[in-house]
Amino acid sequence: MYFVYVLKSEKDSLFYTGFTSDLERRVLEHNQGLQDSTRSRVPFKLVYYEWCLNKQDALSREEYLKSGMGKKYIRNRIKLFLSSDNK
Repeated sequence: MYFVYVLKSEKDSLFYTGFTSDLERRVLEHNQGLQDSTRSRVPFKLVYYEWCLNKQDALSREEYLKSGMGKKYIRNRIKLFLSSDNK
């Protein structure tokens, strides 16, 4: 099983999208600053995830969520969270 996830930086409010086979470990790695690509943006909050049965589906979904349409999908999918997060 694989997960596609979206993190929101509590430092700069930007999103990071990735995939993993161990979601809990991966989020922890990001928040501990163990990933070069996100180290300067910690801490993160997990705001969305999906699971896939195989790696190729997860990679395809990650690619989509990183596209313009995918970013719109995520913002629409978590719009209540985003509106409550700003209060």
